[in-house]
Amino acid sequence: MQAHTSSILKMLPANLPPLVVIIGPTAVGKTELSIQLAEKFNGEIVSADSRLFYRGLDIGTAKPTASERARVPHHLIDVANPDETWSLALFQQKANEIIAEILSRRKLPFLVGGTGQYIRAVTEGWTPPEVQPDPRLRAVLEALAAQNSVFWLHARLQIIDPVAADNIDARNVRRTIRALEVIFSTGRLFSAQRTATSSNYQQINIGLIRPRPELYERIDQRIEFMFQNGLLEEVQKLLSLGYSPELPSLSAIGYREAIGVLLGRITLDEAKTLIKRSTRIYVRRQANWFRENDPQIKWFMMTAGTDLTAGKYIQSRLENIDWKGQL
Repeated sequence: MQAHTSSILKMLPANLPPLVVIIGPTAVGKTELSIQLAEKFNGEIVSADSRLFYRGLDIGTAKPTASERARVPHHLIDVANPDETWSLALFQQKANEIIAEILSRRKLPFLVGGTGQYIRAVTEGWTPPEVQPDPRLRAVLEALAAQNSVFWLHARLQIIDPVAADNIDARNVRRTIRALEVIFSTGRLFSAQRTATSSNYQQINIGLIRPRPELYERIDQRIEFMFQNGLLEEVQKLLSLGYSPELPSLSAIGYREAIGVLLGRITLDEAKTLIKRSTRIYVRRQANWFRENDPQIKWFMMTAGTDLTAGKYIQSRLENIDWKGQL
């Protein structure tokens, strides 16, 4: 596999600027490792986790702490209020602008996250479908979701366009409705309308993995930590500020269940069980975006020395890129 990887990389133009991409499932350890590597290589981190956009959603998203963000500059975190929408196209635009700015300061950009479509939009130069919103169609779809449930609507998308459905969280009614809107407006599958151009970067793709039982144990520990450290209080504060529990941002894993506890719909133990189940499903969905047999990704098993081995890999790749950054 390594020889295959090298042959592909040599085909990329050497004068493209570098971009380190760090991917991996939830709770694998992306935050700490990316900070360690960015410190080592005079880098800055661009978040590609759609849950981190929103102010006030800190505990339930495992957002990097203030002390972690003080170690290395972070971008695209806390850029929107919970009732604002950050589209894929807007993220793509802002991420490319920030990466260009980082490079202009002769620093190394790190694109880090677990949201596959946001990573791919930047690294593959996606052009999202140009379909204008149809308010009447959206109203019909929203009414169907309200009448039958979000999961019912997602199941309809699964029948029509299983590829699109597999990459959309069933809880994310906004994205489900958008996919159906594009399909019904154009008569073509949503998954077939996303086009890609060549990358603007010489990518150094690093994937992080752990044995699945170990990863699940870390997920369970994280969920317990979140509730111990005030997840319910965080959600109650958001609701007290007037944010609707029906907002797409509050449908993220952990927040919907916490709302259920606060409204008396489920118990705390039931919420924890639901979050664990949903997170495991999400981990499997993340794996659909970045497969371990992808020859363009260098995978590292997370151990105590991964920062050293991954650092050596980055250094070896940078030596073959015509870039004038200061390390």
